[in-house]
Amino acid sequence: MKRPLASTVSPTPSDIDIAQSVPPLPISTVTAGLFDASHLEHYGPYKAKVQCSAVLEAQKDAPDGYYVCVAGITPTPLGEGKSTTTVGLCQALGAHCDERVMTCVRQPSQGPTFGIKGGAAGGGYSQVIPMEEFNLHLTGDIH
Repeated sequence: MKRPLASTVSPTPSDIDIAQSVPPLPISTVTAGLFDASHLEHYGPYKAKVQCSAVLEAQKDAPDGYYVCVAGITPTPLGEGKSTTTVGLCQALGAHCDERVMTCVRQPSQGPTFGIKGGAAGGGYSQVIPMEEFNLHLTGDIH
């Protein structure tokens, strides 16, 4: 699946403005050819949890790839940390290096809810969308 590269503007808009300027793809489109639909637990048209067994099954005959773990980064003064690095790295490998990339990020803590930390969706042009849903109540677990 090839998506066009985002056109950047200057000055850089806020994270929420960037996130809301891009129409999300249905999760069924994103996962087509990767997982059987029965391995997805849908949370609306744009989000789903994937069963671990589905990942193992889908990759059983694939050649070994590389596993990159982004952990233990002190955020920059602007807040770029692990999530932004993870998403940006995967964007670079997929969009600019034409590699097949799968990114896994965990559900954020409740820090954003209580206003004590940033979100975990990344930031700027390297973020997960829909950002506001991801940061506040990805699957309804917070309710």
